[in-house]
Amino acid sequence: MRSVINKPATQQFAKFAIVGIVSFVVDWLLLIVLVEGFHMDYLLGTSISFLASVALNYALSMRFVFEHRDDMSRKREFTIFAILSAIGLALTDALMFVGVTVLGVVYQVMKIVATFCVTWYNFFSRKRFLAS
Repeated sequence: MRSVINKPATQQFAKFAIVGIVSFVVDWLLLIVLVEGFHMDYLLGTSISFLASVALNYALSMRFVFEHRDDMSRKREFTIFAILSAIGLALTDALMFVGVTVLGVVYQVMKIVATFCVTWYNFFSRKRFLAS
């Protein structure tokens, strides 16, 4: 019987998930420090912590998850990564605003929900535009 699961894609997603968990921990903890420790607005804190985690995620993803494409310069690779991440930030901020401001969900919980939702976009968009 033939397996319907694509092992390389499954292994790649597992590596992506590990990198994502590490990046998320940095993102979530920094958000809490900014909001609780520095009394920053949750949306500004979300944006700053997201950007910090994106830098970490880029370094880890390009080293452990996705192979560099020979037909793409590192500058172009990072530019595409930054554009995809900016879209991810917009999605995250929109979900945070709706969840926290409109629905009244606690920002720490909403950050987990938003991250889960945006993770799928991140994986498939990066795989489409950056993976070889």
